[in-house]
Amino acid sequence: MPRRLIITLLFLMSMTAACTLLEGPPQPVLPTPMPTAVPFDAGSVNLGELVFDPVSNVVPKVDPAITGLLNEVSQQQLMGYVQTLESFGTRNSFSVTDQQNSGIGAARLWIYNEFIRVGNGRLQVQQQTFPLNYNGLAAEQQNIVATLPGTSGSTGVVVVMAHYDTRPAEVTDGVSRAPGANDNGSGVALLLETARVLSSRGWNHTVIFAALAAEEQGTYGARHLLQDLYLRDVPILAAINYDTVGGRSGIPQSIRLFAPDMLMSPSGELGRYYNFISGLYVPTFPINIINSLDREGRWGDQREFVNANVRAVRLTESEEDYTLLNSVKDSWGVIDYTYLQQVTQINVATVANTIGAPAMPSPPNMAPMDDPGSFILNWAPDPMAAGYVISFRPIDSPDFVPFRFVGAHEAGNVALTGFDPGMSYAVSLAALDENGRISLFSPEVIITP
Repeated sequence: MPRRLIITLLFLMSMTAACTLLEGPPQPVLPTPMPTAVPFDAGSVNLGELVFDPVSNVVPKVDPAITGLLNEVSQQQLMGYVQTLESFGTRNSFSVTDQQNSGIGAARLWIYNEFIRVGNGRLQVQQQTFPLNYNGLAAEQQNIVATLPGTSGSTGVVVVMAHYDTRPAEVTDGVSRAPGANDNGSGVALLLETARVLSSRGWNHTVIFAALAAEEQGTYGARHLLQDLYLRDVPILAAINYDTVGGRSGIPQSIRLFAPDMLMSPSGELGRYYNFISGLYVPTFPINIINSLDREGRWGDQREFVNANVRAVRLTESEEDYTLLNSVKDSWGVIDYTYLQQVTQINVATVANTIGAPAMPSPPNMAPMDDPGSFILNWAPDPMAAGYVISFRPIDSPDFVPFRFVGAHEAGNVALTGFDPGMSYAVSLAALDENGRISLFSPEVIITP
């Protein structure tokens, strides 16, 4: 049986089983073995055509055009979004759907219309409807999905998501007030503001902004979105989940990023990329990468993507106030909008690089040379790329750097020397454009002594 068919059947079986759960408990994270580099035939390489230890002035750098977009992120807009979401009283999955100004029906219609309003005519907005059966209750749910199509013809997508539903202490209580300003009006505000800013121009690759339903009952909206993309054979390059990111006065000016098995997983690689881009554009607002799927005993929408072996991470404020959790005290006035503005800015910077840079490369072919600690790397250069970043990450290092840089005119067949012959490395490749925008890194492969 073909490998792809086997993977598809296993995936669909796991999704079907997951949909039968009533409580939506945390699911086990599937192990993702890191591929080991398979050397190509070094004897077929003409050593005279190799470029040894190339040096390039095409390097990752801050693109003034992206910096301009960061400056457009508006605290006033963010506050207005959160206030409006709170004004619906509750956005519980089992709240009313037939009233204009209250309940989840009014909230999701407003989100739909707001995506259209801020999308500059570029956003394609749809309502994804799916059933929710939970603890003997049934209610129709809707994800609101806004797609900003890329212009390059590439099929891969970046998913940015935040759940919009709320709950009081009782998860199925659709009547009591549940303002959910920080959890998770802040994440939806970030989605809308990022969509507004990025929709002001065209980009190479496609990004999906997803306001997801039924997270509080067990990440059902994320599961439905993932199934839809998977069954339509849409490659998911990365998935970023923002949940409770509003901050409060006095907490550390940083944010937590959750990535399971961070040294050896696709999600860990996405976390390193996110941290690198954030450090370039918003260096005063650091990322604290947590080696975990989520907080202890908790869950978020990213888990559906992680369990499907998709690169996915969760962003959450630096310190949570658990007295606000599922409480009427979780109101818009508690949020620090300078904090939320900075989180939105790092999202804009990260997404703008992923969709504005050349396409993510495939991993390079590799072969060891006779000189220990030296390697031949071979790949097919992208005509859109002005240069490449090569990461030889020591296997126990949480960072991509140090890098080697290759200009487009020398790309494709290079020899790199000077590595520790006794060290195991995770090797990956990213493409650069002339403005310093950097693509996602290719999947890492392992080189062992």
